[in-house]
Amino acid sequence: MKIYVIQSFNEDGMENVYVGPDEEKAMSLKSADFEDCDALFVEIWEDGEKTDDFRLEEETPDERDSAI
Repeated sequence: MKIYVIQSFNEDGMENVYVGPDEEKAMSLKSADFEDCDALFVEIWEDGEKTDDFRLEEETPDERDSAI
């Protein structure tokens, strides 16, 4: 089973803000959902090993409009 760990970063450090198996929920989170969050990072764990990590990029309104 995959576990998604979402980490919120700011100038004071980092905090795990979501840990769980729900990919849709994990990928839908935005920095604005958390107080003093400069960026969100994702770690994906499977069978006790980290298999991937990346910055969770957010679309700007202009990017969403151009995709239509």
